[in-house]
Amino acid sequence: MTATSPTTIETRVREALTRVLDPEIRRPITELDMVRSVTADDGAADDGAPGAHVTVGVDLTVAGCPMKSTLVRDVTAAASAVDGVAAVDVDLGVMTPDQRAALRSRLRGGTGDPVIPFAQPGSLTKVYAVASGKGGVGKSSVTANLAVAMAADGLRVGVIDADIYGFSIPRMLGVDRQPTRVDNMLLPPIAHGVKVVSIGMFVPEGQPVVWRGPMLHRALEQFLADVYWGDLDVLLLDLPPGTGDIAISVGQLLPRSEVLVVTTPQAAAAEVAERAGSVATQTSQGVVGVVENMSWLTQPDGSRLHLFGEGGGERVSARLGELLGTDVPLLGQIPLDVAVREGGDAGTPVALSDPDSPGAVVLREVARELAARKRGLAGMQLGVTPA
Repeated sequence: MTATSPTTIETRVREALTRVLDPEIRRPITELDMVRSVTADDGAADDGAPGAHVTVGVDLTVAGCPMKSTLVRDVTAAASAVDGVAAVDVDLGVMTPDQRAALRSRLRGGTGDPVIPFAQPGSLTKVYAVASGKGGVGKSSVTANLAVAMAADGLRVGVIDADIYGFSIPRMLGVDRQPTRVDNMLLPPIAHGVKVVSIGMFVPEGQPVVWRGPMLHRALEQFLADVYWGDLDVLLLDLPPGTGDIAISVGQLLPRSEVLVVTTPQAAAAEVAERAGSVATQTSQGVVGVVENMSWLTQPDGSRLHLFGEGGGERVSARLGELLGTDVPLLGQIPLDVAVREGGDAGTPVALSDPDSPGAVVLREVARELAARKRGLAGMQLGVTPA
């Protein structure tokens, strides 16, 4: 039986590494030029097992890469699965400034300059801005659950916590670290399959954010342009309540985004929710629909107790339809459900932690309805030339 040559093993290992994805960028490490070298000798492993001892040189994007242990594990597993490999060592290095510059250019489509990819004519990403008229109606809970539900269905999802003053998305998604910085580009943390960024990742615990309008606009612009989001199917923005600077900036920076309005059944909440949705008339955005949260509490006998009244979601839906001259559906009514609160506090939204609970069922239905909507063609290049 002829022994497999080291050269052949090295070729097979390189092929196996094409299936190893960078944990943050989600692209093959071979495509990102992170594999510095692959060497194999034909000696036995340290424990005497027959086969080659393979050493894989991997260059990390930054020295303090928080996901390096995951990368080492995945590279080791891929190389160990190659026939004829008895042992694997991973030799970690760090990219040079020139290598990082080349990586940024590659990720940004050939240019190192940051742009907002979702505002480009060819973007196919559905962008939903989740808004409410007032705080405390569950807008962030809805955002977090829609995101993880879509990701669980196989979509590539990103979330921007645009509620600069009242950020809560990091806790709800269980994110406890900052994005990885590759010079002037940020790689967002990934939680439950969702890429996420928030000002809360950069602010010490307990410290308030005290910014005026221009700073808020700049922060949102950086979250959109300086973060490497990759090829997303859906981007969700958790907006602050009301009709302030961020809502206006979203309309300016993401002109093809659509607004999802969250309200409770209470008349007072519905009235201000109408105002939040009507901002779309001034920013040329569409309103994709309304979600009513805390709709009722199911009693032990199966009856419903409407703690906050009834009809708020239907009222907002009908009123916005009149204002915009188009259909604005009531997409779902989420009952009061302890599991929804518990999932948000624990960092695993109820759509994952208890998918059969009443609240999770409605949230997953809304997520699938939004995901199934066709992307608009406004501003897209269709590749048609006149005859």
